[in-house]
Amino acid sequence: MRTSRFLYAAGKAVAVMAILFWSLFPILFIVVSSLKPGQDIFAVPPKYLFTPTLRHYGELWRSWGVFFEGLLNSTLVTAGATALAIIASTCAGYVYSRHSSRFLDAGIVGLIVVRLIPPIVVTLPLFPIVNAFRLNDTHLVLIVLYATFFVSLGTVLMRTFIDQVPRDLDEAAEIDGASRMTILWRIIVPLAAPGILAVAVFVVVYSWNEFLFAFIFTATRAKTAPLVISEMIGSIDGVDWGILFAASTVQLIPVLLFVVFMNRYLVAGLTAGATKG
Repeated sequence: MRTSRFLYAAGKAVAVMAILFWSLFPILFIVVSSLKPGQDIFAVPPKYLFTPTLRHYGELWRSWGVFFEGLLNSTLVTAGATALAIIASTCAGYVYSRHSSRFLDAGIVGLIVVRLIPPIVVTLPLFPIVNAFRLNDTHLVLIVLYATFFVSLGTVLMRTFIDQVPRDLDEAAEIDGASRMTILWRIIVPLAAPGILAVAVFVVVYSWNEFLFAFIFTATRAKTAPLVISEMIGSIDGVDWGILFAASTVQLIPVLLFVVFMNRYLVAGLTAGATKG
């Protein structure tokens, strides 16, 4: 019995270590490589002992100022898409939670189906529409597209969280003369705040790292950081791996810190409804 427990614990530990290695090694490699001298990045055998340098970050600042403009664009787009997705998802989730009909039941299935559609399928048909409204290379088009792409998942999550808010509170507020909007923003939103934060985590991570929509619908003014990093890889002067790893580290740190800080809300979003009876 003790032997089986020991083997189970050992197997579990090995599995956890393997998953951590698989997940963290690429990140660690990028960060460490950004601090290595250029000739040591791909040295064979690998050099584990080296004198850290910030030279690549200095060259990134001097040679790729457009990257930091891309970071600003990514910040604006991510903030706008997150705010829009939260507002739309919260309102829609409230409707789906508090009302029931065949139309709404079919609608929630439709939201799930839409979320399963690959982005490339809708990207090309959208291009002439975006071009007709002269929204190409603007922050607005990315904000709308990112928010729209995640409203379906956000609505399902918010409905699950709002379902956990007792309807008695709605009825008591109605007796006191509160309108639907008052009930939503003063009662539902504070009690469903963990769900809102979970939706925010998903939208922020997606918007910050998204490449396809930015590649197709932007060129210069609204170009995001992932797009600039792709240009570093395709530079006609060749790839400077030190600068590339430095840019990747700078682009990675904000969203990584955000996810770590909001980890418990991310877990809540992933497990929403799992124990609902």
